Amino acid sequence: MSSELGNNIKVSVFGQSHAPAIGVTVDGLPAGEAVDLDRLQAFLDRRAPGRGDLSTARREADRPRILCGLLDGRTCGAPLAAVIENGDTRSGDYDRLRDVPRPGHADYPAQVRYRGFQDVRGGGHFSGRLTAPLCVAGGVCLQILERRGVRIAAHIRSVGEAEDRPFRELGEDPGTLEALAQAPLPVLEERTGEEMRRLIQEAREAGDSVGGTVECIVQGLPAGLGSGMFGGVDSRLAAALFGIPAVKGVEFGAGFGAARLRGSENNDPYRMESGRVTASSNRAGGVLGGITTGLPLVFRAVFKPTPSIARAQDSVSLSRRENETLAVRGRHDPCIVPRAVPVVEAVAAILALDLLMDPPAVLPETWN
Repeated sequence: MSSELGNNIKVSVFGQSHAPAIGVTVDGLPAGEAVDLDRLQAFLDRRAPGRGDLSTARREADRPRILCGLLDGRTCGAPLAAVIENGDTRSGDYDRLRDVPRPGHADYPAQVRYRGFQDVRGGGHFSGRLTAPLCVAGGVCLQILERRGVRIAAHIRSVGEAEDRPFRELGEDPGTLEALAQAPLPVLEERTGEEMRRLIQEAREAGDSVGGTVECIVQGLPAGLGSGMFGGVDSRLAAALFGIPAVKGVEFGAGFGAARLRGSENNDPYRMESGRVTASSNRAGGVLGGITTGLPLVFRAVFKPTPSIARAQDSVSLSRRENETLAVRGRHDPCIVPRAVPVVEAVAAILALDLLMDPPAVLPETWN
């Protein structure tokens, strides 16, 4: 089971949803970087369960205990390691799932892959609970990136049929991005947020769930990061995003919408501005040929509806080899999209810092 991410910044996530603890190690962080633990906690609180009426009732403090890697509030060059204790677990809710797998979950393929030795409680290592330590790594990287002029923010682009306005492709005002981090429901238009809230509540009352998309913007990356083929910015970032549980699709810039455009509509015309190369649009989403263009990196991740729902679903009994009906017990999010917003930011931050530590590209003087 691969739980590692990054080329220069190497992140390894460990633990299971109902194990005593979950955690992360981060190797390769530059030494001497200040880490504000209060800011890190505020970032983790945005993802934590049980913080509002739209999330699971499971409550976890999600307070990381830093084991090593920090000295007097700064990175010291050694790997950073942190653990988060699991407290509010109800493992008995999952006793039946080793025999009757949940539709939409990894229960059945994991049973085949790991021959029944996998931890089914709360989804084990496949659980969204593992995004908490991922946010520890990403939260640290976010602070380092800010000091290098790179700002990352995400919002709920859609829930069901309700859609927020997209990020402006050439960049957003810093105040707008800061407001998203403080909002209970991170959207750009309040009216849309109210509609999203209504759809989530309706799904909960029906014993069902609803999916959506998260859009993220990375502002301040220089041109020339990444490489072609499999080492591209979009290749590496997409692979990391698909490591987030429930992600089913990723697109950059115009994304799948580009299939409906002509080249004259999809291309971003270049122009000079204050002696530097830029473009008048950003339908490429800030990446061409796997290499950053200097414009904001804009991408979206699609999240499926939470598969654990109270409504009865068709399944099978693996022991009896016959059909079975399953209504999932336990506490689950009717929509995971709101809590996924900081997770997408965290993955983007890890990859952005990883890219900045690649060997520098040789660029035309006007692009430096």
